[in-house]
Amino acid sequence: MSPAAPAWLMQEVRRAKRGRGADLVADTQALLQGLNLPTVCESARCPNRGECFSHHTATFLILGDMCTRGCAFCAVQRGRPLAPAADEPQRLAQAVSRLGLRHVVITSVTRDDLPDGGAGHYARVVAALRHYCPEVSVELLVPDFAGATAALARVLAAGPDILAHNIETVPRLYPQVRRGADYRRSLALLQQAKELAPDLVTKSGLMLGLGEDAAEVETVLQDLRRVHCEMLTIGQYLAPSLHHTPVARYVSQDEFASWRRRALELGFRSVAAGPLVRSSYQAHKFFQEIS
Repeated sequence: MSPAAPAWLMQEVRRAKRGRGADLVADTQALLQGLNLPTVCESARCPNRGECFSHHTATFLILGDMCTRGCAFCAVQRGRPLAPAADEPQRLAQAVSRLGLRHVVITSVTRDDLPDGGAGHYARVVAALRHYCPEVSVELLVPDFAGATAALARVLAAGPDILAHNIETVPRLYPQVRRGADYRRSLALLQQAKELAPDLVTKSGLMLGLGEDAAEVETVLQDLRRVHCEMLTIGQYLAPSLHHTPVARYVSQDEFASWRRRALELGFRSVAAGPLVRSSYQAHKFFQEIS
């Protein structure tokens, strides 16, 4: 059974869900629904979705909203996905233009059913953005492509500004939390990204509150720096339902601040750490800081 969430955290969640107002949130939702574009904000039940939608921003979820895996921490549905929609890159570029975004974050479900894991579709999305929205910086949060270097190379050849891949948790918890994923494979993807595109900015994310201890978190941070990861997000795990992995503990604001300081000491160029920090949390702001 999970411990009770502290009152201050629940207040933060309620504030983030409200955003700046229901009308602003509804405007963004209507635009995305009209273009038939899923977001990870809604599919993963992100607590910040009201805040982001009310600022007319969102993290786009390409390649459908059905995942071939089904991690125990994630609310995205597991099942048999449909074939990628050929016109999705153009629809996504249209949404970016209409929302007036200067920085866009794009992620996807894991598509182990596709020969290239969806890498070609990622490349087409980046190409459409470069064509229709050339002034926009592009951040991709990719799956592990089952460790296929050729798939990763195809994505990088499209020229994203940031390549993110979340490590999510400490290696001991992978069998429980990230079934189908592999800690070393995820580290290798980040390392290969820097080898294939040395000027590329790489980024990763970590959740706290799943049962990890401080020594394990320290090891993950050091492992990420060894593969030259430059940007990091650290947030509180919040179980999306009673059927997902329960929260083991709630992390204090002071502990998040301490981990942020430690990550900067280790050489990360940008670190966002806090209870509601997620992979794309204020992504444009943090990219600007290091650009």
